[in-house]
Amino acid sequence: MAAGSMLQKAIDIVTKATEEDRNKNYEEALRLYEHGVECFLHAIKYEAQGDKAKDSIRAKCLQYLDRAEKLKAYLKKGKKKPVKDGGSSSKDEKGGKSKDGDSSDSDSDDPEKKKLQAKLEGAIVVEKPHVKWSDVAGLEGAKEALKEAVILPIKFPHLFTGKRIPWKGILLFGPPGTGKSYLAKAVATEANNSTFFSVSSSDLVSKWLGESEKLVKNLFELARTHKPSIIFIDEVDSLCSSRSDNESESARRIKTEFLVQMQGVGSDNDGILVLGATNTPWILDSAIRRRFEKRIYIPLPEEHARLVMFKIHLGNTSHCLTEENLRTLASKTDGYSGADISIVVRDALMQPVRKVQSATHFKKITGPSPIDKETICNDLLVPCSPGDSGAIEMTWMEVPSDKLSVPPVTMSDILKSLSSTKPTVNEEDMKKLDKFTEDFGQEG
Repeated sequence: MAAGSMLQKAIDIVTKATEEDRNKNYEEALRLYEHGVECFLHAIKYEAQGDKAKDSIRAKCLQYLDRAEKLKAYLKKGKKKPVKDGGSSSKDEKGGKSKDGDSSDSDSDDPEKKKLQAKLEGAIVVEKPHVKWSDVAGLEGAKEALKEAVILPIKFPHLFTGKRIPWKGILLFGPPGTGKSYLAKAVATEANNSTFFSVSSSDLVSKWLGESEKLVKNLFELARTHKPSIIFIDEVDSLCSSRSDNESESARRIKTEFLVQMQGVGSDNDGILVLGATNTPWILDSAIRRRFEKRIYIPLPEEHARLVMFKIHLGNTSHCLTEENLRTLASKTDGYSGADISIVVRDALMQPVRKVQSATHFKKITGPSPIDKETICNDLLVPCSPGDSGAIEMTWMEVPSDKLSVPPVTMSDILKSLSSTKPTVNEEDMKKLDKFTEDFGQEG
C-alpha cells in the first residue's frame, strides 16, 4: 500500500481515536474517527494504488464508521434534555459549562460543531497589524464612522443605551487600492478589547454539501461567544452577489444564511459588527446591501492626501525632495489611488540602486557609514560621471560592501517612475461607483 501523506495522516488520526476510545474520552474519539475516515476517503481518491489497497482501506473505514455510530448513540443516550428558559446550564461530561449561554449541552458537545469552529479559528486575527489611524492618509469621514461604530461602543458602552445603538453593518466601497483593507487593519489595531475575524470566501466555501452555510452560522456563533467582535469580509461581493436563476444552489444557500445571521429572526447580534469591503458594490444582493446600514464611499485620494502619501512612502529613505517638489507630485497624480502612488515611490526608490548597477565610474566622498550611521567615513564610494573630478573607473562588483554609498532619491527619479506607471482605476468603474454613491452611499 502506498503510504501517501494523507494516508499516513489518516492512520495517525485513527490510532489516536482508538487510544481516546480506550481512555473513555468518547466525544474526542468520535470526532477523531469521523476525521480519520474523511482522510482515508481522500487517500482512496488521490493516493492509494490498486484495487486491493482501496478495498482494504474501505473495510477499515466501515469498521471505524460502525464504532463511530455506536459512540454517537451512546453519547446521545447519555445527554440531558436542553435547559428550559430560566434553568441553569448543566455541565458536559468533562465538567465544563456550555460555551454559548443560549445553546444546550447537546449543542456545545456536538463534535461536528467543534470541528467547524476549529476550522474558523484561523480567521481570528491574534496579532494586531500595528496600523494606527494616523497611518491612514485622508478618509476622515470613514475614520469617524468607524470610530463611532467600533471604538466608542467598546470604550464607552454606557453611551449606547436605549434607542441609541451602534451600527451593526458597515460597507466600505470604492475603487481598488484606496485603502479599504488598510482601514480594516487600523480597526483591528485600535479596537483592543474586541476579537477581529478576517474572513475570505475560502474560509466559508466548502466542497461538502451543506457545510458552507454551517460555516457561516458557526462564524457568527463564534463571534457571539467572543464578543465584542468584528467580522471583516474582504471582497464581500464574491460571497454575496445578486441572487439569480442561473447560480448554484450552494451559492444561494450561503447568501440566505448570511441574511439570516446578519439580521434574521432570533439572531442576537449585540456587540457584533460586520465590516465588508468591495470594489464592485453594484453587484451586491439588495437584501445584503440593506443589512449594511452604513455604506461609506472610499474615494480616490485628494491632492492633500496624495502629498501625505508621498511622504509616508518615502519614509526615512535618503532623498532630496523639497516640500514644493512633493506638492508638484501631488498635483501631477490626479486619478491615482493610494496603491498606485505606493508603486510609483517603490519604483523611484530603486532608481539609485539601478544607478549603482549601471555606473562605470565612482568617486570618493565623506559621509555616514552604510553599516553604522553614526560613524563618519572619508572613503565612501558613490557612482559618478566619467568626467567628474576624482572619478575612478570601476564597477559596483569591485566596490567593498561597507564602502558603497547609495545616492539619494531625486525629483527626476520620481518623475521617471511616474512616467512609466499609469493609474489602475478606469473611468467606467468610477461612473458606476459615483452612481452607487448617489443612490445608496455616503461620502467617506
